[in-house]
Amino acid sequence: MGKTTGFMEYERIEEGYRPVPERVKSYKEFVIGLDDAQAKVQAARCMDCGTPFCNSGCPVNNVIPDFNDLVYQSDWKSAFAVLDSTNNFPEFTGRICPAPCEAACVLNVNDDPVGIKSIEHAIIDRAWEHGWVTPQPARHQTGKTVAVVGSGPAGLAAAQQLARAGHSVTVFEKNDRIGGLLRYGIPDFKMEKSHIDKRVAQMEAEGVRFRTAVFVGAAQDGLGQGSKVTNWAKETITPEQLQQQFDAVLLAGGAEQSRDLPVPGRDLAGVHFAMEFLPQQNKVNAGDKVKGQISATGKHVIVIGGGDTGSDCVGTSNRHGAASVTQFEVMPQPPEEENRPLTWPYWPLKLRTSSSHEEGCARAFAISTKEFTGEKGKLKGLTTVQVEFKEGRLVEVPGTEQHHPADLVLLAMGFVSPVAPVLDAFGVDKDARGNARASTDFDGGYATSVPKVFAAGDIRRGQSLVVWAIREGRQAARAVDEFLMGFSDLPR
Repeated sequence: MGKTTGFMEYERIEEGYRPVPERVKSYKEFVIGLDDAQAKVQAARCMDCGTPFCNSGCPVNNVIPDFNDLVYQSDWKSAFAVLDSTNNFPEFTGRICPAPCEAACVLNVNDDPVGIKSIEHAIIDRAWEHGWVTPQPARHQTGKTVAVVGSGPAGLAAAQQLARAGHSVTVFEKNDRIGGLLRYGIPDFKMEKSHIDKRVAQMEAEGVRFRTAVFVGAAQDGLGQGSKVTNWAKETITPEQLQQQFDAVLLAGGAEQSRDLPVPGRDLAGVHFAMEFLPQQNKVNAGDKVKGQISATGKHVIVIGGGDTGSDCVGTSNRHGAASVTQFEVMPQPPEEENRPLTWPYWPLKLRTSSSHEEGCARAFAISTKEFTGEKGKLKGLTTVQVEFKEGRLVEVPGTEQHHPADLVLLAMGFVSPVAPVLDAFGVDKDARGNARASTDFDGGYATSVPKVFAAGDIRRGQSLVVWAIREGRQAARAVDEFLMGFSDLPR
């Protein structure tokens, strides 16, 4: 805890943002973190609550009251040691996690929760600044080899844990840079890619080997004909080759199959998945040239999907200089404030307005797209209808059809599953949603139906949060370590 009476004396302090007119001209991060005095005040609000629900609300079970107390005492180095013990990448979660820990904060029962995410952000930024984040190579090598397929947060967390346990780890990534959706998907203005680069350098010093532009799957079919999933591979390795060369294989390739909208006009030029649009801007920000880049400049943009990916499309479109940006969500508008006695300590349903929305965006709820319209193969607009719930189903409201002009439509309706050809190439069993079938049990967890092949992260659980991917990567690393050695000292 922080100060005994701090929660009664101090208000919640939010991180600041650079002004909208300034930040939309750049793809740099614009969040202004807490200074030392602000962080101390915010940490002082941590209560002596007896049962800290924030610990269980956090998927990686960060020991939040402990690092809050250490920040209150201005012992930043010890605070980092506590944070580092449970979370491999606080610089990721401190920037892009929605903070379920704050929803679970006991103070959130009838007040504003402690700003846990902003404190985590402050701790890790100071740790990097002062050189406390250092390689932790294993003292002894086991002689065992592990292939990790996919370099998103699950793959990176597992690779780091396994390398620290003494195994020889190689991470395979189909795209040209490490990071998965952290690299190609999440905009640079939310998380600059230098944070990934610093971790990759640390992991290389710990013995992890990275191989980029390598697709792991069937030699002939790849991701399947016409796939829109980003794949900049220059080399293909088959599952059989991996299984011959490595003692264990961990699949951590994410859930990249975007949900489509199969309505008339879907094939018009100007209708794209969000994950066609966003990675291209990431590449341009990295200094690459993208032939035929999807541009929102001067266009009327409609984003279909009201979640984080849709919000990322809004922010990127504004930075392109779109003429207008509108976001559609098929579900009804949620309440502005949650019903705390009903929802606490769980993640509540409430209206969430992101920094991208604040930069300029019209939002429409309970609206469904019926068709895209165009001329000579090019998108010119779309037709919508209002919907409502009746007997547990969304039904159209008669007489509410409307036409909206649009030059660019971005589909950001979530991800339905991992890319099927990858799992099919390994021959692993899948669940009803198309994910790799593997349990999270203490014994035999994360093991697929194929011997010595494991799965973790979104490829196993379906689309989820970065913090859940880190948790699964850490737990899967322990499962792989135990499989290889017969026991494991890695934390679960």
